[in-house]
Amino acid sequence: MLRTHTAGSLRAEHTGQTVTLTGWVDRRRDHGGVAFIDLRDASGIAQVVIRDEAVAHPLRSEFVLQVTGEVSRRPEGNENPNLPTGEIEVLASDVVVLNTSDALPFQVSTALADTETIGEEARLRHRYLDLRRPAPSAAMRLRAKVNQAARRVLDAEDFVEVETPTLTRSTPEARATSSSPRACPRAPGTRCRSRRSCSSSCSWSPAWSATTRSHAATATRTSAPTASPSSPSSTSR
Repeated sequence: MLRTHTAGSLRAEHTGQTVTLTGWVDRRRDHGGVAFIDLRDASGIAQVVIRDEAVAHPLRSEFVLQVTGEVSRRPEGNENPNLPTGEIEVLASDVVVLNTSDALPFQVSTALADTETIGEEARLRHRYLDLRRPAPSAAMRLRAKVNQAARRVLDAEDFVEVETPTLTRSTPEARATSSSPRACPRAPGTRCRSRRSCSSSCSWSPAWSATTRSHAATATRTSAPTASPSSPSSTSR
């Protein structure tokens, strides 16, 4: 078993239980032979106490650990009201390093969220790290929750979600792409001026080849209603 609990789920009612946690080393503090590790996972942070200096010494930021130990209340006066797990700590009896980490170009620790300024170029170059920082991570989670809420509402109304690639099919040579017809807000018999807008609002696909477009134009002229001489032309330029 990889873990029994998530780090952010531990509370005072778990006191006395033996748990197994996994996560990243968010921060490390040494106090006279006792190491305090903030173990971070997607759910939050739990403080781990390691009393074996030989075990704690090689641990660095962003190492991935599996920690087994007993949940204990923090000594009076050492509680952290800023953390949901601030009333407890885990007294480690076994620590396994699942993965190590090289020095990072910038820290992703939650403790440095408001104290470290990172250049945009570094953030974009190391996007996989930037998305693990508190603010971008919170934005991604919020977006996921909004999408889930929208999907729940649509699902309750019996909507069917169909992704755009499902509506298209390319030939084996990839020379042409057939697109499922959709209602177009433009006048009947007219061609859309913008291929980009067509791909999102009607059946015209931006991937059509010149040959396919010419056939489509011929079919449109054949099926389009005849415009009167005095009325404006129904075919776009």
